[in-house]
Amino acid sequence: MTDILELLDAAGLTGRGGAAFSTAVKVRAAREEGAAVIVNACDGEIGAAKDGYVVEHHLAELVHGAELVASSRGRKVRYAAHRGSATASTLRRAGLDVLETPARYVSSEETALISLASGGLARPMTKRKPFVYGGRDSDGRAVRPTVVLNAETVWRVAQVATHGPAWFRSIGTREEPGPRLVTVTGAVQHPGVLDTEAGTPIADLLDAAAADSRAEHLVIGGLGGVLAPVAAARALAWSTAELAQFGGSVGPGIIDVLDPHRCPVAVVDSYLAFAAGESAGQCGPCMFGVPALSAAWADLLDHRPTPARVEIVRARAGLLPNRGACRFPDGVARFTASALQTLRPHLNAHRDGRCPSERTSGVRSRA
Repeated sequence: MTDILELLDAAGLTGRGGAAFSTAVKVRAAREEGAAVIVNACDGEIGAAKDGYVVEHHLAELVHGAELVASSRGRKVRYAAHRGSATASTLRRAGLDVLETPARYVSSEETALISLASGGLARPMTKRKPFVYGGRDSDGRAVRPTVVLNAETVWRVAQVATHGPAWFRSIGTREEPGPRLVTVTGAVQHPGVLDTEAGTPIADLLDAAAADSRAEHLVIGGLGGVLAPVAAARALAWSTAELAQFGGSVGPGIIDVLDPHRCPVAVVDSYLAFAAGESAGQCGPCMFGVPALSAAWADLLDHRPTPARVEIVRARAGLLPNRGACRFPDGVARFTASALQTLRPHLNAHRDGRCPSERTSGVRSRA
C-alpha cells in the first residue's frame, strides 16, 4: 500500500488555511518528530465559513484524514474550534477531543493554538524554528512537537488517499492543484461556501452567489488579503498567479462583496478598527502599530484625505511587516496598501467633498 506521504508529494497538496505550505513537508516532519496534531477548524478570518462547512458536511472524511496524518503511533489529535461555536458543538457530539479557543482573530493562529494546547494562553509565539520540532514559549515552558493543519487541508488529505494524486491534479491549475473551498459573502443573494478550484473565473464565483450587480469593490482573502475593484476582478481567474496583480492570492478562500450603498472608505475603516481590537497585546506592531494605522485611516474618513494624511497611512502601514511574533501585522499592512491603491479615485472624491457611494455632495461619515 502506498504511503500517504508519497501520495501527498505526488498530489502537490498545499495548506488551505492561507499559507499554502506543502502538506507533505509538514506531515513528514510531524511523523519524524512524533508530533501531536491539531486540526484547525476555527474559521478565524473575517467572513470565513469553510471550516464549519467541512465539519458539518464531511466530518467522517475529516477524521479519516486526521488519522492518516497522525499515523499509527498513537499521536494525539485535537480539533480546534472557537469556544461556544456550532463547530465546537458538532465536534464534541462526535466524541472528538476539542480544543476550544477564544473567538479572537489571533487566537486561531498556528502558534497560538499550540500555546493553548501546551497550557499557555491562546497568543502567537515567536518561531525560531517550526514548532513541529518542539521548543519553548516566551516563559521558558517546554512545547512538545505539534503540527497544525487547516480543516479543509485535512479533508483533502483523505480525498487524496481515496481518489489518488492523478485525480487531485486533474482539478485546479498546475501551480495550485486540487479542489478547494471559497466562501462568498457580503452583498450576494446566496452567501455560503462553494467547492471549486483555482483557475475558476472570479465572475463565475460571483454569479454563483448572485452578487449585487451594482457592487464596485470586493475583499479577497479577508483582513490579510486585498481590496480590489469588481470590474477588474471579474476579468480574472481565482488563482494566485492572476490575483498577484493586486498583491493578492487565493489565501484562506474568502471573497467579501462590499455593499454598493456603503462607502468603501468606511468599510476599510471598520476592517482596520477590528484589527486594532484584535491585538494579542504582546508585540509592538500589534499593540501600537495596528491601532496607530487604524487611527490614521479613521482620520481619512473623518476629514478630507489630503496627500499628507494619505502619506501618514502609507508610512504607518510600511512600519508593520516582518516585526511581529506572527504575520498578523503583515497582513493588515498588505490589506491597507491595496485599499490605498484601489480607492485612490474614491479618496480623491472625498478630498473634493463628495462620496460616490452616497450620490450626494457630502462626504460619507462613519454612521
